[in-house]
Amino acid sequence: MPLDDNFVYMPPQGPLNIVYEDDDLVVIDKPAGLLSVPGRLPEHHDSAYSRVIAQYPNAKITHRLDMATSGILMFAKHRDAEVAVSKMFQARTVKKNYVALVQGKIAQQGQVDLPLITDWENRPRQIVHFELGKPALTLFELVAYDAHLDISRVLLTPITGRSHQLRVHMQAIGHPITGDKLYHPNPKLSNLGRMALHASYLEFQQPLSGIEIKIVSEVPF
Repeated sequence: MPLDDNFVYMPPQGPLNIVYEDDDLVVIDKPAGLLSVPGRLPEHHDSAYSRVIAQYPNAKITHRLDMATSGILMFAKHRDAEVAVSKMFQARTVKKNYVALVQGKIAQQGQVDLPLITDWENRPRQIVHFELGKPALTLFELVAYDAHLDISRVLLTPITGRSHQLRVHMQAIGHPITGDKLYHPNPKLSNLGRMALHASYLEFQQPLSGIEIKIVSEVPF
């Protein structure tokens, strides 16, 4: 994600939290506030990727999480694994779930089918654009509602993988993710000190070994 030149990057420190590893893959639990890949400025070099390659020099990232999002992030240890995982994501055979806190009382379940495109004048923001946007589909399910705070805990399942998809889709239906500095009209309402979006579940068939893998990450909010 491109960073504003005035942004002060202070990622959380600490050892890699590896939640799964085999001969081909390594999966970490990325903390909120850490870039998935290095930014363009030297002071934005620290990232999940740079930390992983310090231990696994041949590793390649297979997908990304926004800096403000925490949770499951997978890397391929070698080129064959990278190619195999890329094909797996393209075929949409990977099941990904996220947990979020969103403003207001959301419906019990539903879907958001709205095409997205980069708002080039306001990068890295994304916007709904019916003529030029790329198809984007998100399923949602209400987990719990806190009437006192007017916040819903929701399970989100992205069918497509557009940039900022979950964030824009929740905003578009009137339920922005709490603490989201780009898409929530008042992110400071949240007392978490972060955006409440966490990649909590990843399920797939390991493309080289054929083993069924299910990875769960505890939601930190």
